[in-house]
Amino acid sequence: MGERLVIVESAAKAKTIEKYLGSTYKVIASLGHVRDLPKSQLGIDIENNFEPKYITIRGKGEIIEKLKKASKKSEKIYLATDPDREGEAISWHLNNILKVDEDKIFRIEFNEITKTAVKNAIKNPRKVNMNLVDAQQARRVLDRLVGYEIGPILWKKVKWGLSAGRVQSVAMRIICDREEEIKNFVPKEFWTIEVAVKGYPNFILKLALCNGEKIEILNEEEANKIIDELKKGKFIVKSIKNTKRTKNPLPPFITSTLQQDAYKRLNYTTKKTMNIAQRLYEGVTIEGYGTIGLITYMRTDSTRIANEAQNSCRDFIALNYGKEYVPEAKRVYKSKKNSQDAHEAIRPSDVLLTPDKAKGSLTDEQYKLYKLIWERFVASQMASCEYDVKTIEVENGKYILKSSGSKITFDGFMKLYSYTFDNEDESFNIPSVKEKEELKYNTIDGKQHFTQAPPRFTEGSLVKFLEENGIGRPSTYAPIISTLLARKYVEKEKKLFIPTELGIIVNRIMETYFKSIVDIDFTADMENKLDLIENGNSDWKKIIKDFFSPFKENVDIAEKEVSKITIEDEVSDVPCDKCGRMMVIKRGRFGEFLACPNYPECKNTKPIVKKLNNVKCPKCGGDIQIRRSKKGRTFYGCSNYPNCDFVSWYEPVDETCNICGSIMVKKTSKTKGTYTVCSNAQCPSKEKSKVKNKSI
Repeated sequence: MGERLVIVESAAKAKTIEKYLGSTYKVIASLGHVRDLPKSQLGIDIENNFEPKYITIRGKGEIIEKLKKASKKSEKIYLATDPDREGEAISWHLNNILKVDEDKIFRIEFNEITKTAVKNAIKNPRKVNMNLVDAQQARRVLDRLVGYEIGPILWKKVKWGLSAGRVQSVAMRIICDREEEIKNFVPKEFWTIEVAVKGYPNFILKLALCNGEKIEILNEEEANKIIDELKKGKFIVKSIKNTKRTKNPLPPFITSTLQQDAYKRLNYTTKKTMNIAQRLYEGVTIEGYGTIGLITYMRTDSTRIANEAQNSCRDFIALNYGKEYVPEAKRVYKSKKNSQDAHEAIRPSDVLLTPDKAKGSLTDEQYKLYKLIWERFVASQMASCEYDVKTIEVENGKYILKSSGSKITFDGFMKLYSYTFDNEDESFNIPSVKEKEELKYNTIDGKQHFTQAPPRFTEGSLVKFLEENGIGRPSTYAPIISTLLARKYVEKEKKLFIPTELGIIVNRIMETYFKSIVDIDFTADMENKLDLIENGNSDWKKIIKDFFSPFKENVDIAEKEVSKITIEDEVSDVPCDKCGRMMVIKRGRFGEFLACPNYPECKNTKPIVKKLNNVKCPKCGGDIQIRRSKKGRTFYGCSNYPNCDFVSWYEPVDETCNICGSIMVKKTSKTKGTYTVCSNAQCPSKEKSKVKNKSI
């Protein structure tokens, strides 16, 4: 039997899969896309029915030659890229580049990287799904048209380096609209009244109704009037209701809910969550298990669970928690409309591999995220939580006061994964009073309140809003947020998004000239059209054509009407060493830099130098600065260069080696996380660095 070639996207995934398939298979990573639209031009032949002009991505020549060479030697070629539109498109591009016989090349996919899943995929190959490819091409072309047509207008009229995006600009508008709501919000006064009951500590009655209608108290005068009436009347227990209720578990994670919960519970950004999840999916070496993908594919909007995984989980619950924790019927969760149900929810690949078993082989961050995913999945298959609710209604003339509390009688899924009860007091401070019993009061208090403005968005709440309104897809949320921050359209203050002046100006231009682009319904409808393409029910080029004609008209109008907008540059505390003016912060294609505001008379520029706090150069005691090499790689050097030649690829820390006295530096490993080692490559310590510092 000849060699068989499997092509995946990432090196980590290649390493994991190669261990499963044995010596007759060669697994090579394409390292993502190999072809794309050119960066230097639009790359779309508008006159030729929007035909994309794909080129080989710069720097991918070597890997392509390696793939071609391996494919010629191979009896069969399996394209094993990610199981989504983007992965399907990568497989299609690879198919076009390799140019091998159709009966020799196959597409395979798996939702989890386990030995069983990979071998089953090999047994069930298929051809590339062109509907999926066309949906990806439509998205790519749409995004390119929007970005490359609007971007130059923003560069010329506002500031160099700005961008607009089909989904990015909608997210920006949402943040700006919320800021406008907050700015225009007028607080309204209202009052509540609470009665502390004599003889029953912590028993509080809250005024709820007047003449059978929900009561609204608008000012102190009204509150005092009601309090006087209550004091004159009698508090008679009208009814006591005891009800049993159940609370069902939440479904297993999809991409958006994982991002939201990781943000809320672990304080992880969306980008960080996806990076860690990617590593867990691609494979980690676990003692006793070998190299294994710990979770299923992390870009999904489906809550579906495979029968085998569900059965295994139910057995695990019965064995470890008791049969009473297993619901009689299997739980089936309804995915949201238009979800890509071909994929499962995010779950552990093997429920028997508990977080505690994996802990010793994972970084702290990996462990926390895996634990979150594992617990959410197992809880989703457990019995409901049962609790008693006791509600007391007390009558005083035309007024009704209420008090309620709840008490868990069977924890069910909440034994593993709890969440709060909405609008209910989890305490159970309801005393054993009787109907028609008269209660006496200790105090009757009126409390002043004011309505609150809607809150600014956090990463978690923005993702939730985008998902609920059908804006973008699971894979887009993290890059959208990263772009808004990188372009300085928004800032974060105490984890809350606040639009900058620049963001507000760009949003104003978009709302004025490109209303459809930033319209929530229009954007959601475009996502539905992409779904139609994926399902084979629409032609992708027709959708592009229908979009482009009115869009191009708006571009032409904007180019003529948008006047030059001046945004003041941020003034630094660094004086120009040629003319003495305080330099300003500019943004160029390689990031931020300092420039003299006296341009063009003075053309002096400087890089923005950042230094490490509390760490001094081990050679001369100078500051250690964070710099970039000509190739853009970060390194650390002494501020007294060229008089001092200290330099390191790794970040120095304020510690010295207890063996040789050299400064210690930070290193990061996929298995160990971040740790410190001696910077001296010749140090006899076992902690010595295995990588020598090269000249920058």
